[in-house]
Amino acid sequence: MVKAAWVPDRQEIIWIDCNPQAGCEMRDVHPFLVLSPRAFNDKTSLVIGLPMTTAEYNADNPFAVAAGNAAGRKAGKTSYVLCHQPKSFDWRLRGANPHPLDRLNEAYFMQVCERLNQIIQLA
Repeated sequence: MVKAAWVPDRQEIIWIDCNPQAGCEMRDVHPFLVLSPRAFNDKTSLVIGLPMTTAEYNADNPFAVAAGNAAGRKAGKTSYVLCHQPKSFDWRLRGANPHPLDRLNEAYFMQVCERLNQIIQLA
């Protein structure tokens, strides 16, 4: 049986290289919460989502959602989803990979969607 090639899906956390960056944008390789569905990501090679960080100053950031504990070398630190920095990246060309946290749980994902909607007011 041939395993299907990996394609990022909505609610999944992936590693992605945010370079090049400008100004206050996140740079280097970071976890990234995928908002767009697998079918879109596969067809376009783009992924729409939000960067994640463990930078502690985000505890006071009204646009960040504390989304549980980080994994790996940052274990024990809080992961923050930066809802004020939605991005679109070509995940194939940037060499995106699955993150060890796999997916953001439903409760945190709903908080992220609510916060993002407060910013962009789609619904």
